[in-house]
Amino acid sequence: MSVDSGSGPGGASLPRLPARPRDGHKGVFGTVAVVGGCAGGGVRMVGAPALAATGALRAGCGLVRIVAPAPVLGEALVTCPSATGVELPVESGSLEVIPHMASEVLDGVIEQCDALVVGPGMGPGRGTLAVALRGVQQERVPVVVDADGLNVLAAEPEFTREMRGACVLTPHPGEFKRLCAGLGLKDALGLDASREGACERLAQRLGCVVALKGAGTVVSDGLRTWTCASGHPSMATAGTGDVLAGVIAGVAAQACESVDRSMMRALSPQMPRDPARPLDLYDAVRIAVQAHGRAGELWAARRGAAAGLMAMELAELVPLAMQELRD
Repeated sequence: MSVDSGSGPGGASLPRLPARPRDGHKGVFGTVAVVGGCAGGGVRMVGAPALAATGALRAGCGLVRIVAPAPVLGEALVTCPSATGVELPVESGSLEVIPHMASEVLDGVIEQCDALVVGPGMGPGRGTLAVALRGVQQERVPVVVDADGLNVLAAEPEFTREMRGACVLTPHPGEFKRLCAGLGLKDALGLDASREGACERLAQRLGCVVALKGAGTVVSDGLRTWTCASGHPSMATAGTGDVLAGVIAGVAAQACESVDRSMMRALSPQMPRDPARPLDLYDAVRIAVQAHGRAGELWAARRGAAAGLMAMELAELVPLAMQELRD
């Protein structure tokens, strides 16, 4: 295991983001799709996918699509008007997402994006499970699984057989414990486990990148482990995790090599890395986590306050934090 701690306001131990080309356009900087929101079960959740979409845009990606249940899609787009929308079909009475139709919609969306977020505000249900499974099954783009996407997978431990793509899981401690319990990792985050060790074990078990959120967010791909030194207590509020999911996808969409090219490089190490997309997924997650934490620090410094941060305010400061990490 390689262990590192983030240091300094600019994250001195981190790789740098490439400079933005002056002649770039929105198609150059990647497209993120965010699948989330809930209209059924007597609960309406609209803000989470909109916050994740805003986080992706504030991280610098060129385009965002919000994929949400038809009854709440319009509200999500009002909250994030720069995004475009794709409807998830729902049952006429319950307004629950229809699983097989949601999977078909997601297949089409994946063909048109460079990174995917699944889970923010989706609630429990068969529709959420269907899109979460489809997200980790596909091999075309990196997928960030967050919030209810994690919860439904935790209840289906056989999902590990379905994981084939480049996945990032972003659990908070409660979600982390549910995942570990479902997978039989009973000692994770127990008395004999540090956050770093626990995060590494889950990443090894699943063969993916895990970002264990909290004060000192830990990122591990099972071989390398890093603890973020940035952040502020004001960030302990609703919606900041949704913003982080979007920031991770936004960084991956604009700065990570395509999955196909990464596989080719693994087979042919002499193939040079694309200078315009120099990051692997582990480094993309680290950069996103660092920028997210720095945005919280910037808010606290500007407001002179220890609490009261709103998630959308955090997203507004992500560009400044990202600039500290650019060449």
